[in-house]
Amino acid sequence: MTRVFALLLLVLALSAAPAARAQLGLPVPQVPGVGEVVNQAGQQAGQIGDQLEQPLQTLRRLQIRELLREHRRELEADPQGMPIVRSQILALGMSEAAITAARAQGFDVVRSDAIDAETAMVTLRAPAGMPTRRALRRLREADPQGIYDFDHLHLESGVALTLTGFAQSGASNGPRIGLVDSGVSASTPVAAQRAFATEHPVAGSHGTIIAGLISSAAPGARIYAADIYGGAPTGGASSALARALGWLASENVAVVNVSLVGPRNRVVEAVVARMVARGFVIVAAVGNDGPAAAPLFPASYDGVVGVTAVDAHDRVLVEA
Repeated sequence: MTRVFALLLLVLALSAAPAARAQLGLPVPQVPGVGEVVNQAGQQAGQIGDQLEQPLQTLRRLQIRELLREHRRELEADPQGMPIVRSQILALGMSEAAITAARAQGFDVVRSDAIDAETAMVTLRAPAGMPTRRALRRLREADPQGIYDFDHLHLESGVALTLTGFAQSGASNGPRIGLVDSGVSASTPVAAQRAFATEHPVAGSHGTIIAGLISSAAPGARIYAADIYGGAPTGGASSALARALGWLASENVAVVNVSLVGPRNRVVEAVVARMVARGFVIVAAVGNDGPAAAPLFPASYDGVVGVTAVDAHDRVLVEA
């Protein structure tokens, strides 16, 4: 930007003294117009942005590739290369007739969870030997009215740093705030904590730090922590996220912070839409892959408040 301002000042100075140039007989310099200067500055900013975004997006792809390599028995990639739980399909609003028909085709009902008073999510396992993609296509064709999708995985929205000095507070009558993340350590008091990927919550640095930030920003808040990772290979799955949101809604947690990102998922999108329609506020992290990255979810669902990062001086990070 300093170069741009210098060029603009040069343009003004040269345009203000045409007579002096004529009297001295000096050659007239070829000064670019203001529009050209601005365009050049924009191109330079775009190049800088591209240089920042490429490593960020590459890091995300490498993270996904490593996840799929380490847990190939439990995970696979969907057609866009996003990690999904192998052989598992999620369904929302599946009728009893559709469940019976799916069982007749060899699908197993792994579990059924009430998301709210009117909606249940059914988790199905594809028949042995049937590719997950084909299983999803078959269920959608057999029941066009239902909402079906893969069980996508969501990754933590950023790298957790070691931070100290959070304001700690015990139980209070403050506002209820939901946290969907990893488990929270005992050093950060929470009103309630439940696990949705494993039997018991497993404390993680990311969830603990986010809980500390919430405590500092809203002293006295009652935090309801939903651990959807638990250290499991399938941690961060859409099924766990949907059940966590359902639990927080049942606890009347008005504001929910979701510190994770993933691909669009029809089941999660429908659950989020139901909560937003009921007046819940869902805040989701996004932006760590750069300003020109593809949309990430749940931050990009309609009605969700997407929040990016700032530095220690409350300035938006250049890579955000």
